[in-house]
Amino acid sequence: MQPTPHDPSPLALLETMMLIRAYEEAVAGIAAGGSAPGTCTSVGQEAAAVGVVRALAHEDRILTNHRSAGHLLARGADPGRLLAEVLGKRTGYCKGKSGSLHISAAELGVVLTSTIVGGELSLAPGVALARTMTPGDEGIVATFFGDGAACEGVFHESLNLAVVWKLPILYVCENNEWQAFVHRRETMPMAHVRDWAASHGLIAETVDGNDVAAVHAAASRLAARIRETGEPAFLETLTYRTRGHYEPDDQAYVDPGELAAWRARDPIELLANRLRLAGTLDDLRLAQIRARVLAAIDEAAAFANASPYPELSELVTDVYA
Repeated sequence: MQPTPHDPSPLALLETMMLIRAYEEAVAGIAAGGSAPGTCTSVGQEAAAVGVVRALAHEDRILTNHRSAGHLLARGADPGRLLAEVLGKRTGYCKGKSGSLHISAAELGVVLTSTIVGGELSLAPGVALARTMTPGDEGIVATFFGDGAACEGVFHESLNLAVVWKLPILYVCENNEWQAFVHRRETMPMAHVRDWAASHGLIAETVDGNDVAAVHAAASRLAARIRETGEPAFLETLTYRTRGHYEPDDQAYVDPGELAAWRARDPIELLANRLRLAGTLDDLRLAQIRARVLAAIDEAAAFANASPYPELSELVTDVYA
């Protein structure tokens, strides 16, 4: 049984991060084997996703990017339906029409996944504006993007609109140091995207993106402020993806020393070690969690593999015209 999508307890956060890791490693394996198209993972960034999503309320809305599996699973998505979507099966969240990079799940409040770099940033102000125009709607909008998207013009346009129109948006930059195959140092004159955000006049914070407790605390604080003021806020999570940009990818372009240093700060291990020191986690309990996670992935794979493909008649349904 997967933890409930609003459970912020440390053990629930740990199990969700482990589930995300296992799911994405399974999808990467499928892509490497040629049974499904390649995909973009967020392995190493689990704390950034879980810490923020678990700070959101049921009525909040999420717009995310091509590394969306962590956000979806943290929100309570069914791994079986996600994997079915990756395989193009009818039982997927979008009936097999989105693949892994365009998943939306209205019942979870996930409005869209955009593979256009910064695409979600262009749409977040519209979603938030609609919420402010709906009587009784107190939900906020959280939009996730990487440091690469922060180098796009739409980043500044989106923040400018949000500040001028006083829109309830939590901007979450998962600064993972890599923009596809290019390092952040080659495209940005400074280390923190926060500086750009602050120049637009909104509250902007940076947090250790591999510390799930720190991320959750910062996101909770900023979300509460947005609900109180109706104005946007910005959170930068400093993290790192330890797999390549697009699966399969041998990461030959990555400095081995840098990669090793970040792997030594694995967010799952950081939390597990903290819980061991606190006396709330031992080897037996960790093994039980790992067994549940692996069982969930096996069940998801069985469901997805057994699911049918869409009928040809479905080719032009569920599309906008």
